[in-house]
Amino acid sequence: MERRTRAGILLAVAALCLTGTVAFILGGRVEHHRTSFPVMGTVAGMTFYTGPEEFTRAVEAVKKEFDLVSRAANVHDGTSELSRLNAAAAEKPFACSPELWELLAESRRAYRLSEGAFDISVKPLMDLWGFYRKRSKIPSEKEIAKARALTGLDKVIFDDARRTVKFSKPGMALDLGGIAKGYALERAARAVIALGISRGVVDLGGNLRLLPETPPGQECYRIGIRRPARKNGGVMPEILRLGGNCAVASSGDYERYIKLEGRFYGHIMDPATGIPAPGTRAVTAVAPEGTLSDWLSTAVYLRGRTLAEKLEKALPGTQFIIIEKEKEKE
Repeated sequence: MERRTRAGILLAVAALCLTGTVAFILGGRVEHHRTSFPVMGTVAGMTFYTGPEEFTRAVEAVKKEFDLVSRAANVHDGTSELSRLNAAAAEKPFACSPELWELLAESRRAYRLSEGAFDISVKPLMDLWGFYRKRSKIPSEKEIAKARALTGLDKVIFDDARRTVKFSKPGMALDLGGIAKGYALERAARAVIALGISRGVVDLGGNLRLLPETPPGQECYRIGIRRPARKNGGVMPEILRLGGNCAVASSGDYERYIKLEGRFYGHIMDPATGIPAPGTRAVTAVAPEGTLSDWLSTAVYLRGRTLAEKLEKALPGTQFIIIEKEKEKE
């Protein structure tokens, strides 16, 4: 059984989706151009209200930004900067590129504001549970305790002057999967805006960044939110109507998950317990920019309405839709 609550007052509820939980619904017959392509382990899409030449330049700019972030932060690519950091930072400080350092700085801010709920140091736990390498059994309490000893962003040594990262224990590793897509999305949107395009949407796996102005002749962007469902991928019962210059992201337990010993486990890890988070079914976050909306949806998925209310006060322009679940059969 699902129960919807709002941790804030949204302008309304809204979107056609390539992938993910939220999506942009195209309206009207004004001139626009759309495209999509695979990137960062998902599908990116964009809709811009502009001419064909401007659209081509915008697509090239978006692809450039996505590629830059992927090369810096893709934990699945052994040649990425993040993978090299994970391999080296236990031995000596690792010097970061400006892009990776900015992403790490945003992650540290997220860790503080979320009271530790959003923690990029959970990779040892993700590995243990089989999200990145296959396993068939639920980890033992001893295994979980061992992996938890290697997590906690407070155990990572950051040198702001030198922009270096050092692990305090061998075996520690960072995973930017809960924030990198939002960061890439924000960089892409800013690159498009710099080209003079002010109307449209950039979509990265269901994370959306709305450009500053609404579509021609429309008062808002319409964004659809899917009801969680593993069997059919969900339906879209609600439509958000949002003004421009904001971002939307969702986190849930039904799109990425594993099944161990007959039980489903969503991919969002709770650093406090070392176990994939139960409880809340899905969270949609609306925020002023993409990096923020990405990690906010994860943090509130883990900690629920209490944290959502605190974050709304601390971060103006931030609002949430929370779909909670009671005991139910999978």
